[in-house]
Amino acid sequence: MNSRQRRGVILLLLSVLCAIGVFVGVLSIVSDVESKVGPEVTAYRLKGNIAPYQSVDPAQFEKVAIPKRWLPSTAVTDLDAVRGKIAVTELHKGSLLQDDMVVARPALKPGQQEIAIMIDASTGVAGKITPGSRVNIYATFEGKRTEDEPVSKVIVADAHVLAVGKLTSLDTAPPEDTGSSARRTGESVPITFALDTKDAQRVAYAESFATHVRLALVAPGGSDTIAPGDRTYTLDGDK
Repeated sequence: MNSRQRRGVILLLLSVLCAIGVFVGVLSIVSDVESKVGPEVTAYRLKGNIAPYQSVDPAQFEKVAIPKRWLPSTAVTDLDAVRGKIAVTELHKGSLLQDDMVVARPALKPGQQEIAIMIDASTGVAGKITPGSRVNIYATFEGKRTEDEPVSKVIVADAHVLAVGKLTSLDTAPPEDTGSSARRTGESVPITFALDTKDAQRVAYAESFATHVRLALVAPGGSDTIAPGDRTYTLDGDK
């Protein structure tokens, strides 16, 4: 073997060694990346915005793949977990779905029924009443005779709110029986309550014949007891 052949063999060996070194380096990089990323799991993100307290549906989410080690512990990986639930707050498009974004819709108890009425947004603790809230329902009625003063009554104490709907424009004439000519205008919110039969009748009557129906939010843990003398009010009571 002459000198030229020896140089050729040496160069070939060096090329093989370099190739082996590059291959080992690539394997090391891939192994390092896999150790940092790890296997991927399925998660879900929102296709669009969802308003607060609105029902959520699996069709409102799209599937995404995320490395398991980067996935939050609260992330939802099974859409069956959101069925029948509502949004806790406004959910924004592109957000990763997590289990603290939704809650179960309040359910009826035995002997209760759902009843929904429109509440003036400006006088109904707008924005603060949510599903699960407890409220007192007040109604103001005109006097039966022209000389009688209007009277305010607590028609239902500690009512359980099931659902809060979307703002709706309101422009209606008052019931003829009230004797009032003022039209109701502005925005109102449909609010659904869980009530027994008697309280549901009270609410239906108030919506039909009261000049105003308002809600008072009961503080969590507050007492739901209202003394009989405090359930009805007229200006005479302050004279």
